[in-house]
Formats: sequence, C-alpha cells, structure tokens
Amino acid sequence: MQVQLSGQQIEVTQALRKHVQGRLDRLTRLDDRLTNLAIVLTMDRLQQCAEGTLSAPGAILHAEAASSDMYASIDLVFDKLVSQLRKHREKVCDKHQREARADRIERTAQAPQ
Repeated sequence: MQVQLSGQQIEVTQALRKHVQGRLDRLTRLDDRLTNLAIVLTMDRLQQCAEGTLSAPGAILHAEAASSDMYASIDLVFDKLVSQLRKHREKVCDKHQREARADRIERTAQAPQ
C-alpha cells in the first residue's frame, strides 16, 4: 500500500510518521488489497486536525478528526477509517453471499425433476 503523509502549516516529524506507520496495521489486517492512503495534518489555531483518504477496492473512504493533540487526531482518523472499512467489507461480502444464494435457488428451480 502506498502511504502519503503531508502537513499544512505543520512540519511532519519522524515521530508523527512512526505513529502513522504503527496504525497502518489495523487497516491492513482488515483488507490486504488496499492501494493508497493519504493523510493530511493541519493546524487551526488551537485545533490539531487530521484528514485521511483511503482507496479500497470498490470504494474511496474519507475521515476527518480534530483534537487538541495531533496524535489523538491521528488515532481518531484511523478509528473512523477502520469502522468505514469494516462496514464496506460487510456490505461487499453480504452482496456476494446474496448473489450466490440467488444463483443456487435459480439452479434448483430450473433443475429437471
């Protein structure tokens, strides 16, 4: 997976990069076919903001979080992305199961008796 970490009005330190890399494991455990993750860190007066855009097969997921601590904002973004990815995976898996059930029902209905 390609990871892009950038900052607006903030310098992206090695510690922030390490923190993001540590959180990637949560996403890759859910789906190993993820293609791209873009994280943008910004600073608005007293708020530390983080935005994340994740490209998954069949969907582009986006999450934003703001907190007084940048590390907490990153954690919140990853929490939101994980929940969105879980929901997307359940939807895709359920769709395929429904299609398989419909195919089985059609085959049994068409089978000569």
